[in-house]
Amino acid sequence: MALIGWPELILVAFIILLLFGASRIKDLTRALGEGVREFRKATSESPNKEEEENESIIEAAKKMGIETEGKDIKQILKEMNERVT
Repeated sequence: MALIGWPELILVAFIILLLFGASRIKDLTRALGEGVREFRKATSESPNKEEEENESIIEAAKKMGIETEGKDIKQILKEMNERVT
């Protein structure tokens, strides 16, 4: 199976232009660009969001009087759960 060459790509682009029109293609490419931008933003924020959640858990544990030094989040959550129940 051969790869698609330039002539095929030009033909496909021409058919799409005929089907949708120039103004519609402009809107579609803008929407596609915004979607890619949102995806990149969402994937780059995930480590920071996790750190913020961990910091808020530690802060809540300290307010409950739980020692947080030298413990991981799972241990802190377990102690918080034990205090609540």
